[in-house]
Amino acid sequence: MTDAEALIALNMLPKIGPVRIRRLVAYFDSAAAVMTAGVDSLRKVEGIGPDTAGMLSRWEDFVDLSGELALAREMNVGIVTQLDEVYPDNLREIHDPPVVLYVQGKLERRDKIAVGVVGSRRATTYGLTTARKLSFQLAYAGVTVLSGLARGIDTAAHEGAVAAKGRTIGVIGSGLARLYPPENAALAERIADGHGAVVSEFPLRTEPDKQTFPQRNRIVSGWSSGILVVEAPAWSGSLITANNAADQGRSVYAVPGPIDKASSLGCNKLIQNGARLVLEASDILEDLNMLLPPVREEKVGNSAAADAVRADLTPGEQTVWDALGDDERQLDEIISETGLPASEVTTALMRLEIRRRVKQSAGRRYLRIT
Repeated sequence: MTDAEALIALNMLPKIGPVRIRRLVAYFDSAAAVMTAGVDSLRKVEGIGPDTAGMLSRWEDFVDLSGELALAREMNVGIVTQLDEVYPDNLREIHDPPVVLYVQGKLERRDKIAVGVVGSRRATTYGLTTARKLSFQLAYAGVTVLSGLARGIDTAAHEGAVAAKGRTIGVIGSGLARLYPPENAALAERIADGHGAVVSEFPLRTEPDKQTFPQRNRIVSGWSSGILVVEAPAWSGSLITANNAADQGRSVYAVPGPIDKASSLGCNKLIQNGARLVLEASDILEDLNMLLPPVREEKVGNSAAADAVRADLTPGEQTVWDALGDDERQLDEIISETGLPASEVTTALMRLEIRRRVKQSAGRRYLRIT
C-alpha cells in the first residue's frame, strides 16, 4: 500500500478526522505504517482510544478502498493528497486541513490566488446580480473564484466566473457521486470542463448532512486569500465562513446593502465590525496586489519595452494600454480615447492592474508600468 492509498483509506474511516490522522501519520512516520500498526501501538497516539484503535487495526472491515479507487476512475475523478505538489498551499496552513481532495476537473498552481465568494441561498435579485458581476470581474482579472456550489449566491458566483472564461472552484458538502444540490449538475460539469474544478474532501458516495456543510466551509475560507460575503442575513452560514476566514488570517470583504433589509444585515454588521467594504472588484484586487511579486514601477520610455508588454495582451487590453500613453490619464479620458464601452475599459484596466502592467493612483488615474 502506498502512502497516498493509506491516506485515502484513513479519510474513509468514520469519526477520525484530519487532526487525529495527522497525529497518527506523525507518530508512525508514514500513512502506510498506520495501516499495519497494532492496537497497543495505536493507543499510544494522543486522542486514539480503544474503539478507534480497534477500528484502525481492522480498517478493511470498514473501508472498500479498491471499490473507491475504481469508482474514482470510472467518474474521471482525481484524488489529491497532502503529499502532492498541487495540493493548495493555503490549505496546508489551517488547523485541520483536509487529508485528501477528490477533484473533478483540474487544479492549477494559479489557483493559489483565490477569493471565496459566499452568501445567502435565498438571495435577492440585487445579491445575485452583484455576485455575478464581482465574480466575473475577479475571474477576468485572473483571480480564481471559490464557492460552495450551493443555491443562490454560490451559483451566481460560479456562473460569473465561467462567463468570464476564468477559473472557479466549487467545494461541495457531499461526495462527488452525490452532488448537491442536484440542479447544479450542469453547472458543475461546465466548471470541470475547462473552467476549474469541483472538489470534495468526502468519500465519493457521502450524502450531505448538517455536519458536512460546515466542514466544507472551512475549506473555502482556508483555501482563499480572502472571503467576500455578497449578501447574508444575520443568521447566515456565510458569516461562519467569514469568521473562519478571520480566524485563519484571511481578509474579509463584504458588500453593503439597504439598512432596512434583513437580507443585508449580516454584511452590514461585518462591515461595522471591520470587514472591508466592497463596491467593485478593484477594492479586492488592490489588496491582492500585495500578494503578487513586486515589479519595478516606471514609465515605459522606449518602444521595445512597450512592444514586449503589448505582445502579452488581448486586443482590448492593447487598445487600453495604447490609450494610456506615458503620463497618468483619468478614466474618462481613456474611455474617450479608446471608443470602447466603459465596462470593457474598466475590466481591461483591472486585468492590467492585477498583472502589474498598470498602476492606479488617486482620482482613478492610471499609469502604465513595466
